[in-house]
Amino acid sequence: MPTRALVFDFDGTLADTESAVLRCWQETFREHGAELPLEAWYAVIGTQHTTPAMFALLAEYAPGIDPEALRPVTKARVMELLVALGPREGVLGYLEAAAGHGLKLAVASSSSGAWVNPHLERLGIDGYFDAVLTGDRHRAKPDPDLYLAALDALGADAGEAIAFEDTPHGVTAAKAAGLTCVAVPNAITESLDFGQADVVLPSFTAKPLEALLSR
Repeated sequence: MPTRALVFDFDGTLADTESAVLRCWQETFREHGAELPLEAWYAVIGTQHTTPAMFALLAEYAPGIDPEALRPVTKARVMELLVALGPREGVLGYLEAAAGHGLKLAVASSSSGAWVNPHLERLGIDGYFDAVLTGDRHRAKPDPDLYLAALDALGADAGEAIAFEDTPHGVTAAKAAGLTCVAVPNAITESLDFGQADVVLPSFTAKPLEALLSR
């Protein structure tokens, strides 16, 4: 069955926003006299539970913290770190190649639309996508709901679509929805287990899109 659609995760896949978010949390923990255990981060990365989990863990080290007071501070720090961030290397080449092949494109992200859509616009890649599915409207990964919604929005069957992910939680969601999944880990997630993925690439520049389509 020929490929008709590509579905991309956002955070860490299209752009390495996760590095900025992790750095912000590491700084926040250190400001409260603690180190953020990376295993705690890996347990929630790629899901919708990152912020609540981080505040809950921070409260164990610093009882009495006010998450509502810290929330705008951490958000502002993340945005400061993201100012100069562009798409991951090779992403634009994939999007251009997909457009050249007439493929339908979607974003499937556990993050909210208020986070994803402005970043897609800022990165200058929003125009490539036919649909943007987000965690404020669908059940977050590792539930397959976002991918099922993306297939419905694009009018494609699971066997006609390829998903691109950077976390095991995301791979689980894509495979549960029946998609072929290509894992493209980033510097934060490269040490994790991507055994469920059909293909694992060290970067988008490691293999052209055409090679995946022919596969």
